[in-house]
Amino acid sequence: MSMNNVFVYIEIEEQQIADVSLELLTKGRELANTLGVKLEAVAMGKNIKGVAPELAKYGADTVWVADDEIFAPFRTLPHTAVMVGLIKQEQPQIVLFGATPVGRDFAPRVSSALHSGLTADCTELVIGEHKDPKTGKEYDSLLYQIRPAFGGNIIATIVNPECRPQMATVREGVMRKEELATPAAGEIREIEWQPMVKDTDLAVRIVERHIEERKINIKGASIIVAGGYGVGSKEGFKLVHELADVLGGEVGASRAAVDAGFTEHERQIGQTGVTVRPKLYIACGISGQIQHTAGMDGSAMIVSINTDPAAPINKIADYAITGSVEEVIPKMIKYYKQNSK
Repeated sequence: MSMNNVFVYIEIEEQQIADVSLELLTKGRELANTLGVKLEAVAMGKNIKGVAPELAKYGADTVWVADDEIFAPFRTLPHTAVMVGLIKQEQPQIVLFGATPVGRDFAPRVSSALHSGLTADCTELVIGEHKDPKTGKEYDSLLYQIRPAFGGNIIATIVNPECRPQMATVREGVMRKEELATPAAGEIREIEWQPMVKDTDLAVRIVERHIEERKINIKGASIIVAGGYGVGSKEGFKLVHELADVLGGEVGASRAAVDAGFTEHERQIGQTGVTVRPKLYIACGISGQIQHTAGMDGSAMIVSINTDPAAPINKIADYAITGSVEEVIPKMIKYYKQNSK
């Protein structure tokens, strides 16, 4: 029986570990250290024992493995059955999932089966104490599950005082991943999954599978030029593309710009889009609502171009340029070209 350790579900597609799983191990390591417990990774798939050294680098003391073709590619029912079975067996105090299509499908079913509660799309996870205002009962070492709420207007801290495990999903890119100076043990333990999986869990078969490549990848870009509603039009967005081309960056957008039809949804950054942390983020005509800034405030350098000097984006910008996009971007392009000869 493990000592109420911290579990991280590891998502693997074609032998590739999802970035979010490594980000969660880094965070999980920090939580496990605070709590004085072990960090355990849980992986299901086919021929995946080779991932253990990589997971150890990011802090996994133990790597639980269910290795069989029934686990690859992902299917909801067998995955849920095994995860629920393992959690009942090992009784972790915390279980973390990526808020990916797989995690969103699967974490709610696990939490429902365990009656545990689940906080989706957390932006921060911390260990803290809590006093129940009704009963006066005090708890220490609870998981604070922190996320924007009410359309992003407030940041809510959610706790599960009694139900275990405490479960949360986190989006890709929200937390940083960091290898340890010395890898953890990464000891492989086989999950005794056969009794956990029923015939009915295998009723759905995957006959054929097509995965479309992502054409736009703003997540990996080190420079992002993002346009907001203030860019004004599809034509205005051409300027954003020009600046990105000159700088060798990618184009991002705020939700308002996407909703207005200025650009594609794949470029949307923020609470309902992707989270990015480039070296340079140039926000063009973006007011900077919390929903947007939640997706880019980890950028190393933020430059804002806005006609309104009081725009909220300017509070987090390293440089705020007051002016219209039509006026400022052509000048930026001109001087950048002059200075980079």
